[in-house]
Amino acid sequence: MKIRQVDALLLAGGRGSRMGGVDKGLQLLGGRTLAAHALDRLRRQQGGRLAGCLVNANRNLDSYQALGWPVWPDALPDFPGPLAGFLAGLEQADSPWLLTVPCDSPLFPLDLLERLAQAAEREGADLALALGRDEAGRLRRQPVFCLLRRELAASLRAYLQGGGRKIDDWIRSQHHVTVAFDLPDDDPRAFFNANTLAELQALEIGL
Repeated sequence: MKIRQVDALLLAGGRGSRMGGVDKGLQLLGGRTLAAHALDRLRRQQGGRLAGCLVNANRNLDSYQALGWPVWPDALPDFPGPLAGFLAGLEQADSPWLLTVPCDSPLFPLDLLERLAQAAEREGADLALALGRDEAGRLRRQPVFCLLRRELAASLRAYLQGGGRKIDDWIRSQHHVTVAFDLPDDDPRAFFNANTLAELQALEIGL
């Protein structure tokens, strides 16, 4: 199995509850929105597999459309979580595979797609997800950093329509592989996400 063409999905459809209800993707970091940072990082992905980008957003759609990529709201109402964004991306993507990244982690690896794709190819998996370090240095699953086959849309829609919401539970039900981003040259902050204004300020200081 060879993964030749991938679309990327930027997840920016959350409530931003821990940041006071603001639209996280439109918060500024170094004078640019978090969404703009993430989309720039996607455009710079290594390996030449990336065909295009989509944005999943549920508010301020005009602002996201101004970033230059198609914007799609959740496939289900009432902010049911990142899996609804996954489903929107899977149902709208043109490529056979979809890479998902959140809008609030602007330092994710430039070889994210390449390493996930290599692992999926090697294992014949339908889904690959990242393992990254948390603030305490522990290696943890990062399920919103995910590469998945477009054909998984039917399984995901059935899971959501049945009331399922837990991203880890759905992923575990698929043929998946994990990829550890813990090599000596890997940035330990790569998967740090800004859930609060204080964490966003910490990212600003670290730039």
